[in-house]
Amino acid sequence: MKKHEEHKKQTNENLENQLKRALADYQNLEKRIASEKSDWIRLSNKDLLLRLLPGLDSLVLAEKHTQDQGVKLSIDHFLDILRAEGVEKIDVTGKNFDPLLMEAVSTKQGKEDEVVEEVKAGYTLNGEVLRPAQVIVGKEN
Repeated sequence: MKKHEEHKKQTNENLENQLKRALADYQNLEKRIASEKSDWIRLSNKDLLLRLLPGLDSLVLAEKHTQDQGVKLSIDHFLDILRAEGVEKIDVTGKNFDPLLMEAVSTKQGKEDEVVEEVKAGYTLNGEVLRPAQVIVGKEN
C-alpha cells in the first residue's frame, strides 16, 4: 500500500512539474510574440515616417522661400505630431561633425570639423537615427 502511495505521489509531482514547464513555455511564447509584434510595429512606423519626411522637407523649403506664417504653423504642428511618436530633430548647427548622426555632403571655409550649414534635417526615432542630417562641414584652408 505504501509503495502505491509513493508511486501516486511521484506521479503527481511529475505531472505538476510538467504542467509548470508547459506554463513557463507558454508564458515565454507569449512574451516572444509580444516582442516580435512590437518590433514589427516599430519597423512599420519607421517605414511610414521615412515616407513622410520628404513632405516635411518640402514644407520647410516652402517656408524658407515664402516666410508664410500658415506654412510655419503647419511645420510646427507636423513636428509636434512626430515628437509625440518619438521622433526628434537632430540638432547640428554649430556642433562638431558626428558621422553617427550626420552625413557630410560638402565642405566650405569654416572651423575645422564643425557643421557650418544644415542642408537637410536629420531625425532620430526613440534615440536611434531615422535619417541622418545632411550637412556642410567646415574646413580650414
